[in-house]
This record gives sequence, C-alpha cells and structure tokens, in this order.
Amino acid sequence: MRAIGLRAARAALWVVLPAELALVVCLVGGVRITGAVLLAAEVLVLGVLALEAAVTWPLYAARRRAGDGRRAAALWAVRAVVPVAVRRLMVHELRALHSLGVWAVRRRHRIPEGALPFSYTEPQTGTMWAFFFASVLETVVLALVIPWPLVHLILLVVGVYLILLVVGVYGTVLVVALHAACVTRPHVVGTDGSLRLRYGALFDLRVPASLITAARVERRYDGGGLVRVDEDGVLDLAVGSQTTVTVELAEPVEFVRPLGRRGSARTLRFHADDARAAVAALGRKPVTPVTPVTPERTAPSSTPGPPV
Repeated sequence: MRAIGLRAARAALWVVLPAELALVVCLVGGVRITGAVLLAAEVLVLGVLALEAAVTWPLYAARRRAGDGRRAAALWAVRAVVPVAVRRLMVHELRALHSLGVWAVRRRHRIPEGALPFSYTEPQTGTMWAFFFASVLETVVLALVIPWPLVHLILLVVGVYLILLVVGVYGTVLVVALHAACVTRPHVVGTDGSLRLRYGALFDLRVPASLITAARVERRYDGGGLVRVDEDGVLDLAVGSQTTVTVELAEPVEFVRPLGRRGSARTLRFHADDARAAVAALGRKPVTPVTPVTPERTAPSSTPGPPV
C-alpha cells in the first residue's frame, strides 16, 4: 500500500507541475480560460499538496521511531517521495539565489588561494539581460494582457492573478540569479594544475592534474544542450553554443548532469573568455615550496698546543 502511495505521489508531481506551468503560459499569452478550469486547477494543486503530505508524514514518523533525528528523517522522507530531478532543480534554484548575495558583495564562490579563476559568461551576457528585460516587461503589462473584466474578476477571486504576478517577479529574479551564479562560480585552475569546470550552480566537475595530458585553444560552434556527451566520450560544456578550450585526459572522469544523470568523458571541451590564459595555466608546472636549509652548527675545534 505504501509503495502504491509513493508511485501515486511521484506521478502526481510529474503531471500537475507541467500542467500548472502550461496554464500559466496560456494565461500570460492571453488565451481565454474559463473560471471553472482555473478553479479546478487550483483544487488539483491543493490535492497534490495534500497527497504529498499524506504520503510523506508516515515515512517521517517511521524514521523518527527508528531513532533518526528530525533533519535526517525529513530528508529521508522527501527523498523517498520527490523525484531526483525535482530535488536537483530545487537545489539549483536555492544555490542561484544564494549567488545573488555573493555577487552583491563582489565575491566569488570557493576560489582557493593561489588558484586562477576563468570566467565564461561573455557569450551569454547579452542574452541573459535580454531575458531579464523581457521578464520585467511581461510582469508590468500582465494586467493589460488579459483585458476581459470577467476574467479579471475570476482571477482575483481564486487568487491566480496574484500568483501570476508573483511568478513574474520571481522569474525576473531567477534570471538574474542564474547569471549571478555563473559570474560567481568561474572555472578554476588550481596551484597544482588541477581543473574545476563549472556552469553556475548547475554543473561542477573536478579533474586532478595527474589526468590532464594536453590542453589547447580550439574554438568550436556546436548546438545541443548545456552538457552534451557524444559516442567518443567527448564532453561539451558550451556557453552560447560555443567552446574555446579542449582538454585531453589520460582516463575518463565521471560527472553528474544537472538533473542527476551520470556520465563519463575522456575529452573535455568548454568555454573560457580568455582561452589562451586558461590553456597556459593548465600547462604550468605546480610550484613546490622550497624549505630553506640552515647549516648545522658544529662544536668549535680545540686550540692546538705549543710545538714540541
């Protein structure tokens, strides 16, 4: 019975969340939707939330009776109900929002002393700001997009109108947060020659220096998603559909995609705004600190006696 409840809760999440998103898009686009449909959608969302609570609470209570702490029991219950992809999306959003604060104080995320950071946001900066201004415009003119007084009244009654405004403002903030995450989380070449590839809060891959066999400047324009791996084990971490640096490895490294899927690659292609400097940093030899040697002091020699 519990397994059936878990499957039902997960299925409800995958069905209701896309449906709610589609409804919001239709409303913003000016599609005429009756009040009955809107009311049914809100009731469906409330029903899903109640189902999630009904399934999660017994799991939490069982772990508490088994001796787990509140935090551990809550995390276990959430992991049992919420799919991995949904959890990772929530974590990505929280990290992106945290990056806004880091960006505001002009800091960067975890750059070790002596390491060299390399930005990669140049190809996407214009696009991100275009999205930002478009999101602001959509939020401001939301009241003009739905001109029918009856629809206005229905939306005010069920609270969807206010929800749409909140979603618009949140979407605007999230666009800036995603860009801030990319600015504050650059690629990093460590003092030992290791490489850390990142794309905001969505992707993070650490490569030890011992695995890097070659690095070169190579500009390529490829389509596809953010993280793409071909049949030859080549990982493309493109920004603005382009990569500028290619790194060859001695053996494949494993990585985790933004939604949780795992993969491996032996060749890495990524974008760096200053590709030549990144390649030069990867080719430098690690600096080994030299400990100064102090000569050991010896006892003074005895004074020779008078000649015979």
